Amino acid sequence: MKEKEEHILKTLGEIVLRIRTDKSLSQQEVSNRCDVDRAKISKIESGSANYNITTLIELAKGLGVSPKDLLDF
Repeated sequence: MKEKEEHILKTLGEIVLRIRTDKSLSQQEVSNRCDVDRAKISKIESGSANYNITTLIELAKGLGVSPKDLLDF
């Protein structure tokens, strides 16, 4: 993975984690809300996976935010 891509994925993961913890939600609760596998959420938060835009849109729904909130960096 290229350094720039790693930085983007890490930053996205930090944003997802911050929003989730600010809302006092577990990964499983978010998973149940948006039908995204809990393991995917974990990988996104750790910056170790690059999922498609559909997954990010569903994740935003589960977190109760706009997709742009996840990408505002």
